[in-house]
Amino acid sequence: MSLALIGITCGMKTQTDKKIISIPEAYMQAVFKAGGLPVIIPETISPAELDGLRQRLDGLLLTGGADVNPLRFNGQPDPKVYGIDDQRDEVEINLARLAASTNWPILGICRGIQVINVALGGTLFTDILDQMPGALKHDYDSLTERDFEAHPVQLEPGSALARILSNGGAPLVRVNSLHHQGIEKVAAGLRPIAEAPDHLIEAVELPGHPFGLGVQWHPEAMPDSPQMQALFRAFVEAARKNLPQRRKDR
Repeated sequence: MSLALIGITCGMKTQTDKKIISIPEAYMQAVFKAGGLPVIIPETISPAELDGLRQRLDGLLLTGGADVNPLRFNGQPDPKVYGIDDQRDEVEINLARLAASTNWPILGICRGIQVINVALGGTLFTDILDQMPGALKHDYDSLTERDFEAHPVQLEPGSALARILSNGGAPLVRVNSLHHQGIEKVAAGLRPIAEAPDHLIEAVELPGHPFGLGVQWHPEAMPDSPQMQALFRAFVEAARKNLPQRRKDR
């Protein structure tokens, strides 16, 4: 059986005078464990090449990372905004739009859910604690282990995510929390399907899409969680169904 090819976006770091592609290994391992083959998508890829990726890759994983440029969504300036990378923003926003318009299976993680929302016309809190009254602390990144279960998330009954994580119902699932930004206004093409106790949106879906999900937490950093393993398996299985027939026949 052919492995589903999962395109994974990445960041760029500068070390002395060299630029280095950067992606945490946990994303790769999560895809491998779920039965997929990860393929790194560099941020230097040109817009003209994105359609070619759509023909060759069976699924798309938008990873976490630094902040989306607030200019992309007319966001409120905030001194905590960091790591702006306009080249990465451009590539990932175009990929998200392509996935939404062509039924390309897509999973957005942390920054990834934010990119999907911005790509489809939504907005973000550029810093949750500064701009969302009554907000919980969500930025545990430098304070704990990455798999620390910071708070519960309530899933919408009957949503794709609820079915994946609990076989239906409206469960509470405990998640890690490694971000300081989050969804403010949901894009018109998205449906919110999970929220934190402070009502911050924690997951969205593309209605009618074969697999179009974004989650605000980091499931790849919770490798021992059966629920998070189920999320990656569902994503890779949806990508496998997207395999071109010519590859299935090999």
